[in-house]
Amino acid sequence: MTLNRTITPPITDAVSFDLQLKKCNQYQLDNGVPVYSLDAGTQEVLLIEWVFYAGNWYEQKNIVAATTNFMLKNGTAKRNAFSINEHFEFYGAYLNRSCYNETATITLHCLSKHISELLPVVAEIIAASVFPEEELNTYRRNQKQRLEVNLKKCDFIANRLIDEYVYGIQHPYGKYTSTLDYDNLNREELVAFHRSFYTEGNCTIFTAGKIPANLDKQLNEIFGKLPLQQKTIPVIEHPLHPSTEKKFSIINDAEGVQGAIRMARPFPNRHHPDYSKVQILNNVFGGFFGSRLMSNIREDKGYTYGIHSYIQNHIHDSAWMISTEAGREVCEATIQEVYKEMQVLCNEPIEEDELSLVRNYMIGSVLGELDGPFQLISRWKNYVLNGVDENYFYNSVAQIKTTGADELQDLAKKYLNPDSFYELVVI
Repeated sequence: MTLNRTITPPITDAVSFDLQLKKCNQYQLDNGVPVYSLDAGTQEVLLIEWVFYAGNWYEQKNIVAATTNFMLKNGTAKRNAFSINEHFEFYGAYLNRSCYNETATITLHCLSKHISELLPVVAEIIAASVFPEEELNTYRRNQKQRLEVNLKKCDFIANRLIDEYVYGIQHPYGKYTSTLDYDNLNREELVAFHRSFYTEGNCTIFTAGKIPANLDKQLNEIFGKLPLQQKTIPVIEHPLHPSTEKKFSIINDAEGVQGAIRMARPFPNRHHPDYSKVQILNNVFGGFFGSRLMSNIREDKGYTYGIHSYIQNHIHDSAWMISTEAGREVCEATIQEVYKEMQVLCNEPIEEDELSLVRNYMIGSVLGELDGPFQLISRWKNYVLNGVDENYFYNSVAQIKTTGADELQDLAKKYLNPDSFYELVVI
């Protein structure tokens, strides 16, 4: 059949698509480590991620979790830092590590054909990292220098302080780092934390890409014999201690011409029935480039290059956050315009054209996140770590398509109350 290029092809709204989440294969290693595997994609590439419950939620002393995670590549009983990095570079692989609030990860990207050469070194890092004192000294020095530079930036200060106000300085979501914390780091504490939360820790493995036929056997042979899963995940409660004050103005640079604005209120986590519906309201409010905050404060007023609102992706408590930088002389005006947009959402139902635009944007974003094995496994990982299943995906998509303007207006009245928001300006 010959294409007639004089005829405009039909335009289909994204909301009409029947989205399907590719299923994830699950199995266990001999030591009980769960593995989630997604075989997809056309390229001979592979992602494997080891997720440990080793975030700052479980540390007894500030930055021990983050430092332990960072230094995993800095030396084992058999290899120094240079040798470890050289090994992965030789095979064109990339090994990264990241520390979050509840979890910490080791992530490997590589060609599928080289996996047998790389897995044993990852296991060595998990089982036999030694945290050399000279590497720790270098880490201290570099981190203190980086912190000193960042402390001159108003947006860095604002990000630290707003979390403190919402959660409390002692809460894992609210505490932050000082140079004294780096000075107080002790190698023995890192070794002990590594043993408890990595070597003998609670681990979950996620794999995606062009999965080799024998990857399950390799993982079991190399990681199934490690003393992982020896302990249950510690149940640790961290009570919230939010600030009793709601408005703050900080001068970080007396000569500064720009202020960092953060506004936030406590919000339930994704297990709350309002969570998915509020994501729709948030996108109307400030969640994408066509949002009301952008149209008003960027396009109309010209106060900022960009302003965004979002729900923090925390496992336990969360917050609804508004973030922007504006000229020093218009910071207060910017805040007042944010409150005006809240009031409009409370008083007037969203027009159907605007709601349709937001629905299509959100479904389009989901489509993008389903495009490729690495994006898919990232979504599955988010579900597993937050204790939800694939029904959460289908329910969220259904809510995007069906939640009406009246329900969104009720949610605005419930959550977009100016008195509930912390307000911070750092200049």
